Amino acid sequence: MTSSSASAQDIDHVAAELVACLPALCRALDRRVDREFPHPKPPEAQLALLRLVHTQDGVTVREAADALLMRPNNVSALVTQMVGLGLLERRPDPADKRIAHLHPTALARQRVTEVDRLMSAHLTEVLRALTDGELDALGSAVGSLHSVNRLLHARTD
Repeated sequence: MTSSSASAQDIDHVAAELVACLPALCRALDRRVDREFPHPKPPEAQLALLRLVHTQDGVTVREAADALLMRPNNVSALVTQMVGLGLLERRPDPADKRIAHLHPTALARQRVTEVDRLMSAHLTEVLRALTDGELDALGSAVGSLHSVNRLLHARTD
């Protein structure tokens, strides 16, 4: 892995700015979506699990916990809650009945799609107000943010 030639002070500054900015960005998006989403917006942990199950249909509770950096018992409790809400189906593994595979319901697919569409629409609206330079910088930063995410996930293993 290559490392940056940036100073420790520069790296600390970027880290502090990201710590301040990213949660604020998420809160601003959540507030806008809350105003327009015609149903109670699922909490972020539910949305994260729904998005994972949406993209990895049949994922197990253990696999979901690993992917979401959560404890398996917390994911299991979340799954129980979401099954009760009609958002997830828990199907036993044919070879090992102790293992459950998670599948999104049609309602879950609809809700995730709706929330993601609203979030994308709000971000698109804001991005259109940026200068070309700001938009280019953000476009370049997206790849770096994916790298940061990947590295943070790897360090928790």
